This record gives sequence, structure tokens and C-alpha cells, in this order.
Amino acid sequence: MEKAFIQTPLGIAKIEGDEDGLSAITVLDTSEEITKIIPEALEDAMYQLQEYFEGQRKVFDLELNPEGTDFQRRVWEALLNIPFGKTVSYLELSKTLGDVKAIRAVAAANGKNPLWIIVPCHRVIGSDGSLTGYAGGLHRKKWLLEHESPVKQQSLF
Repeated sequence: MEKAFIQTPLGIAKIEGDEDGLSAITVLDTSEEITKIIPEALEDAMYQLQEYFEGQRKVFDLELNPEGTDFQRRVWEALLNIPFGKTVSYLELSKTLGDVKAIRAVAAANGKNPLWIIVPCHRVIGSDGSLTGYAGGLHRKKWLLEHESPVKQQSLF
């Protein structure tokens, strides 16, 4: 398993994977030394993340290989269908998966998503529009949603 640390506007991200695909991307609250030579298996992920943060990429095209239960994988697959700049509620996501009563299990699987940004769990919000739990911190979720928003907030002054 290869790994690399890259700088993002939201902190240092750790990328993990191999020739079979990406297994994890996490944002860290600690400081790590930025990787100077990116392993070949992780180069595309690094470039695509850079393009995303520069506003040049809305869809990722990467081989994914996260570890999880069959149910978690179904939830993560459903997350990939949420378009850039859009959000869905946990209830809507549960309905998409065919079981409105599974809302808590869906939320738990969402919280275990190992592929930060690539599998866009940040696009799932509360039914009332609130920014509910996010493993990377609500300040990062807010930043990501604003970054993807088609309507940019402008200053009045």
C-alpha cells in the first residue's frame, strides 16, 4: 500500500492506494511532511484533487478500492451519484437505496466513507438543510459545499 501527503486548502490530506485503486483519502488535523515524490499509483488522485481545489474539476475519474461492508459500499456508490454543487438529505439517500427506515444505517455508512471528497459524503445534509455530522469537521463540510456552490457569496462592502 502506497501513501502520500499533500497540502490542500483544508489541511494536509493523506492518500492511500495501490495499483488496484484508492483505498483511503483523509484530511488530517496534524502536520505531516508533504510527500516530495508521489508514488505512481497515487499521481492521478493527487492531480485530480489539485484540479478540484483549483475549481477546474467537478467529476473524479479514479479507480476506487475502499474497504467496507456490502451495505457501506452500496451507500458509497450512491454518494457518487450526487452531482457537483448539489446536496441530498440522509432521508433522500435512504429512499434512493430503497429503505427509508435505514436512515441511521445510511448515516453511519456515510460517516465511515474512507474516500474524502472523491466519494462526496459532504453533499449529504439534514432534512432541514442543516450541516449535520462530518468526519472532517463541519467547518470543512461548509467550505466544500461553498466551493461547489454555483452561486458564490459576494461581499456587500
